Amino acid sequence: MASKVLMPSLNLNYVAFPAATDNLPQSHSFGQVCLPKKTGISSSRESVIANNSVVTRPEAMASTAPTAVAKSSSILAHFWREVQGSNNWEDLVEPLHPLLRKEIIRYGEFVAACYKAFDLDPNSKRYLNCKFGKKRMLKEVGMENSGYQLTKYIYATPDVNIPTQNEASCGRWIGYVAVSSDDAVKKLGRRDVLITFRGTVTNHEWIANFMSSLTPARLDPHNPRPEVKVESGFLSLYTSDETDSKFGLESCREQLLSEVSRLINKFKGEELSITLAGHSMGSALALLLAYDITELGLNKTHSDQDQTPVTVFSFGGPRVGNSGFKQRCEELGVKVLRIVNTNDPITKLPGVLFNENFRVFGRRYELPWSCSCYAHVGVELALVFFNVQNPSCVHDLETYISLLKWPKRVQIQKEGIVLLNKARELILSAQNYNINLQWKEAAINMVNMVIQSQRT
Repeated sequence: MASKVLMPSLNLNYVAFPAATDNLPQSHSFGQVCLPKKTGISSSRESVIANNSVVTRPEAMASTAPTAVAKSSSILAHFWREVQGSNNWEDLVEPLHPLLRKEIIRYGEFVAACYKAFDLDPNSKRYLNCKFGKKRMLKEVGMENSGYQLTKYIYATPDVNIPTQNEASCGRWIGYVAVSSDDAVKKLGRRDVLITFRGTVTNHEWIANFMSSLTPARLDPHNPRPEVKVESGFLSLYTSDETDSKFGLESCREQLLSEVSRLINKFKGEELSITLAGHSMGSALALLLAYDITELGLNKTHSDQDQTPVTVFSFGGPRVGNSGFKQRCEELGVKVLRIVNTNDPITKLPGVLFNENFRVFGRRYELPWSCSCYAHVGVELALVFFNVQNPSCVHDLETYISLLKWPKRVQIQKEGIVLLNKARELILSAQNYNINLQWKEAAINMVNMVIQSQRT
């Protein structure tokens, strides 16, 4: 059963993002809400990240001083396997350990880089592709000091046609493969092969998302495993190619397996990890790839007893397969940490009704149709946030990252608004005593303006 931890419950009917004075908000694709660089979130209760519960892992990460940053790198080098889920994040999720939180944010920013680099200008020659070349992409999105080097861009081709549109269903840039540098290896404790995926943007991808029928994955040619089923749209996006065209692209799957195999061989003998991170539809592709790598045994060394860990960090991801797929991922040792907003509808799809909660009667008896029910894979880290004025924020990757990045601002922001509301009540109470204060109206207006600024 998946572990779950609840983050701040935002029941003030808004998420407050303080206005930036020097920079205009940067908008991102997939319905992303425009956010300033610095964000804060109003909450009705303290974040579990900031509580004083005992954490069983090393706790030197609470400080943000330079010495603490150096210590965090040292700690990560020794405990990276636990952070990657070797023990299914036991004692790290509830309460959320600062070291794990830092790594979740780091991988989330690698995914956010996909959105920042994605070209949405219809007049551009790079429309629906990456705006930058591999050598300078991370620098252009502000991640030149990330410690990773890009090795390959990944393209996906949805096998769907939209009769009302002239746009062809051709391959679009969907993510990238990167590997940690020699300097980063010392901090991480291993060579990290990273694959990231963006979420849904094009119309063809949206159509693929709604192809919610289950179909056998059949990714292992030596053992089809018909009981392992996945959503047909995600599988199509993962396996479709352009072989009908003379210069067509290989499938997303072929591109990825080829590059991952190359990097594993290149760094043979080193301690390796394979990390996959994605948002929304990208989370589904990340999980499919993780299953594919382990099912084919690409992560195994010469000894079957030792294998390279494969970990998925899923941000706002949907269900991908049935209970057979979930069980097989667990057997293969795929580790999945699902970062989920409980108000995000995408995380409840597909299988709103027929899912892991519907397949067992009385928690004891497996129902006959359980093999046709969707099931989430892995450990869940539950966040809670909502914005009445902009409901799209519930699925916004930047909001996910912001809530994890600045947990202490949640309580500070709330306390500030409570104090301002009390100030307004105190000024208004002057009316009860028939006190004619010339500054009363001006003071009320000032307090109202400050409160409103906290909500915009």
